[in-house]
Amino acid sequence: MQCATKLMKFNLENPLTNFNTIPSLFLLESDHMPTLKATDDVCFREEAICLISQFSCKFHPFISYLAVNYLDRFLSSKPMPQNKKWVLRLIAISCVSLAAKMNRTDFSLADFQGDGGFMFDARTIERMEYLILGALKWRMRSITPFSFISFFIPFLKLKDPALRQAIKARAVEIIFKAQTVTKLLEFKPSIIAASALLFASHELFPLQFPCYHKAISSCLYVHKENLLKCYKWMQKIGKEREEGSMMDMASGWDTAVNVLDQQFSCSESGNGSAITTAAPGVRRERDEEKENEWLPQQ
Repeated sequence: MQCATKLMKFNLENPLTNFNTIPSLFLLESDHMPTLKATDDVCFREEAICLISQFSCKFHPFISYLAVNYLDRFLSSKPMPQNKKWVLRLIAISCVSLAAKMNRTDFSLADFQGDGGFMFDARTIERMEYLILGALKWRMRSITPFSFISFFIPFLKLKDPALRQAIKARAVEIIFKAQTVTKLLEFKPSIIAASALLFASHELFPLQFPCYHKAISSCLYVHKENLLKCYKWMQKIGKEREEGSMMDMASGWDTAVNVLDQQFSCSESGNGSAITTAAPGVRRERDEEKENEWLPQQ
């Protein structure tokens, strides 16, 4: 498999090749927003995110982010069958596979299935991919918070390129962490991006924060009340980082356990994968009848 730093055809910062204007991004971002309400789906999401992080550990972190975006939008469109671990695993594999294909990253299905769990052939995964594509209406070029970072940074009027890069890097880090918090699914990607930049600016330039907050709030595309609500969640996420673990946060948090932190460390180290190679012939029997009932027929 080629290195995760391979040049990617799909760029999360510039997702719409045919609509390069900022107004187009703000106009279309609602079409790429998931909604997650059922408690069972929240639990399903947490488990799926953990699997996605595991399967995509060797890839660029953007692939994991994109896969979770596909997962969230898919869960918004279709109720999930409960107590079917093979469905959970198949969806996670298929989301990572689609994200890797969008990013033109070489991979093998064996990369996802070496831990002795449920095993799926290429045809089964392809059928699930088509089910996900249909649910997403083939909108694979997701509009995410990364699409708005470059738009909001000039509002801060930072002249030093090094400072602009520092605040962008911190905002990107907090966006990755924020994706695991289910509560944030209610906010538009642009609001998440603006809130992440505000959090980064408060952390790096606390004395200038009032000016930065006023500048970003003045943007015509920004809903001020939602910006404030989202920013408060960013503060909680930042506080969690200082305290060391999301498991220590209040029980009201709907979040997986720092899976994207693991994604960062694994991607940067390049020292291996969380998946080990299964012995030849290791394959759990699947309930073919139930599987065929749930998957679309070709």
